[in-house]
Order: sequence, then C-alpha cells, then structure tokens
Amino acid sequence: MPSVLVLNAGSSSLKYQLLQVGTRDVLAVGLVEAIGLPSAKITHTGGDKVAKTIDCPDHKAAIAAAIKMFDRVGPRLADAELVAVGHRVVHGGEKFSDAVLVTDELLDTLDDLTPLAPLHNPANLVGLRAALELFPDLPQVGVFDTAFHQTMPDYAYTYAVPHAWREQHGVRRYGFHGTSHLYVSQEAARMLGKDPSEVSVIVLHLGNGASVTAVKGGVSIDTSMGLTPLEGLVMGTRSGDIDPAIPMHMVRAAGLTMEEVDHALYKESGLKGLTGHSDSRDVEDLRASGDDRARLAQEVSSYRLKKYIGAYAAAMGSLDAIAFTGGIGENSVVVRRMATEGLGILGIEVDPELNAARSKQAHDIATADSRVRVFVIPTDEEGEIARQTYAVAKEAGRV
Repeated sequence: MPSVLVLNAGSSSLKYQLLQVGTRDVLAVGLVEAIGLPSAKITHTGGDKVAKTIDCPDHKAAIAAAIKMFDRVGPRLADAELVAVGHRVVHGGEKFSDAVLVTDELLDTLDDLTPLAPLHNPANLVGLRAALELFPDLPQVGVFDTAFHQTMPDYAYTYAVPHAWREQHGVRRYGFHGTSHLYVSQEAARMLGKDPSEVSVIVLHLGNGASVTAVKGGVSIDTSMGLTPLEGLVMGTRSGDIDPAIPMHMVRAAGLTMEEVDHALYKESGLKGLTGHSDSRDVEDLRASGDDRARLAQEVSSYRLKKYIGAYAAAMGSLDAIAFTGGIGENSVVVRRMATEGLGILGIEVDPELNAARSKQAHDIATADSRVRVFVIPTDEEGEIARQTYAVAKEAGRV
C-alpha cells in the first residue's frame, strides 16, 4: 500500500509523519528540534523510538537526518512505497482554496504572501525548497491552513477598515487550523449519521493556539482567527480579541516599540499574561490549589469560548453539534465543562460523568436529552494532509 510523507516545517523545527494512503495508519513519526543550534536533536519513532543529537545547520539537513532515520530505524521509505510528500503551509491568502502541487510559481506566490504570515511562511518555504531538492522525483503538495475558510461570505471576512488597506495590503479575515476544522467537522457529521452538507457544527480547536469555526453544510462560514492567528480566543501566549487601540495606547503611554507590542501580544499574553504559565494543565493545577489568578484566567478564557459558541449558533441559525478537539479540547475535562455550563438555552447539556470519562476515541459527552450533541474528536491534521496530498497527486497523474 502506498504512503505519503507529511512535513511541517517551523522556524527551528521539523515535524514529520509517514502515513499509509487509505488507512491513515501512521508508520513513523519524528521531530527535529533546535535546527541551526549546537543542541539540535532528532527523535524518530518507527516501531522503536530513537533520539540523538545531530549536526543540523538548516532544514535540508533536518530532512536528510529524517531520511537516515528511516533507513536505520525504519520503515525504509522504498519499502513503504513512498509516492508523494505533503507540506503544511500556514498562509495561502486568497490565492488557494484547495491543496495544490508545489511548483516554482507556487513558491514565488508564497514569497509574495510572506507579509501576511512573517512568523510562519518563511519557515514553510525553507522546508518546501529543501524537500524539493531531496525528493526531486516525487510529487509534492502544499496544504494550506487557510484554505478551508475561503468559503466564508464577504460580510464575514471583511474588516471595516480603509479600502486601500483591504485592496492593496490584503487586510481581511483568513482563519487558520483549517485542516483540523475540516477533518473534525466531517467526523462530527459521521457521528451524527448524516452527510456534512446536512449539518451545522461548531468546531473548537483548543491547544496552545486555539480557534473556533462555524461549519454549516460542510463549509466554513466564520472563524475566530483573522488576518493572523492572534485574533479570537485566549490562547497559551496570545491575547486573542482585544481593543485594537491597546497597541497604540501602550506605544504612547509606556514608550514601547511596535516590535515590543507585537512580541507581548504573541508571546507574553493569553494564559501566560494572566498567570505566568502558558500551559493549560499548569493553570488547572494552580486553580485547584486556590490560586486566584488561575481562577480568573480560566473564567476569562471559558467566557470567551461561550461567546463564540453563542455567536456562531446565531450566525448559522441552527446547531446540531459542537466538537472539541486539539490537545486541550480532547483532554481537559475542566475546560469542556466551563465552556458549556449554562448553555442550555442553546440546547447544549453535558453529562458530567461522560465528560469525565477518558478515551482516545471520538465520543459523545452530551446527555440523552441534549438537543445538541457534544463530541470530543481527536484531530488528525497529518492524516488529512496525507489524504489531500495523494488526491492532488493522483489527479495530476503523478501517482
């Protein structure tokens, strides 16, 4: 059975998975950390788990190290019938509503889109170019975080800012986590026993980065992240929604530079800004011990979640299910409880015992009488990237 290698290049890291086409079985998973530093390390699990420090000056060296791990630890890429390479690309702007083959024209377009995602697209581009060198004979496909949200109506993605900002600088809502929102919404429809075109689902992707999407009839009609992944929910280190005048106020009142404000909103805000801790698990533990800052942080973040659930239920005009996913959404009993308390007005009733039950499988935690089902669905972004990669390569006659 053929396989697809999925690559996710960060600024100083490379995540990878080898997945079988059709079954989505994970044959191997790996992570290269601290690329460009003396402390660079690769961890590869392909049956056995092996971790070792490596000389890794750049992403090309990181991918080469991964290839060596496949040869030494397994499975060998030739034996796994590797047929294509899929890449997670964070920002596709308005250009891409579907996954596409990687070409020189695509790389040029992503270069042009860098101002929209200066923290993410440059790393994605480095990974793309390195993979093209190391796998010159394989079709390579870019799968965009923003693609799923290109179905949003213009009134949902348009900001009320000057015309020139929108037309000349691409200022609009794009949304992110699209691959996860697509997969989870389709799984929610399957659990409802219906086609995605027949249902309205709110997907809550909750991790260190977090977003909510309203999915009606199988397509995204609104999502909480905007021009950047900073807007929306309270996240690990990101502020989410704030008064847009706050940055200018801090420049004037505290003498901060725009770079310092940018760093503070992306890296020092969210749970970290409220408690000093960015990990939701640490915040839960602190609240359980009586820490009042942790209490406030959880109430602020859960209140933001409730507001988005209510707003998106109103925007869709109907609601069949909400689905929690991501590291926090799949594992935090407390976050799920706090986000859904008092939402009986929307027909949402969570069973405390079902919510507290641990499971790695998708499951329903709503009461029998709840008009809206409440699902916990493990996301599978890499599996969805592999599926789309194979489909694009096959349609192009490359596999």
